[in-house]
Amino acid sequence: MSTIESIVHRYIDSWNQTDAVRRHAAIRELYAENAGYTDPLAAVTGWDAIDQFIAGAQQQFKGLVFSLSGKIDAHHDTARFTWQLGAPGAKEPLVVGFDVVATENGRLRQVYGFLDKVPAGA
Repeated sequence: MSTIESIVHRYIDSWNQTDAVRRHAAIRELYAENAGYTDPLAAVTGWDAIDQFIAGAQQQFKGLVFSLSGKIDAHHDTARFTWQLGAPGAKEPLVVGFDVVATENGRLRQVYGFLDKVPAGA
């Protein structure tokens, strides 16, 4: 597994980490200090803001799990991949998204997220 593929797997893991202390530690290790996260619902910068956004998503979608869907396409310091969010064992995910990540020195510098499938009212 390449370095950027490892980063993407750790990124997905961070979205599933519900222990606040462990999640924040994972974010500090994975993201550059002033990294940005942008999707249709938020544009945040820095470890604390990213952690708060992930915690909010976990609260909104309690009990659901993020997973990669398909292969990671990467070159240089950039990768793109599709992910899904759903109940463990469910046939259909509730949410499907597509992210592009830019890395620098082995850490996430910027994440751009797109939502392809979102339930009504979410």
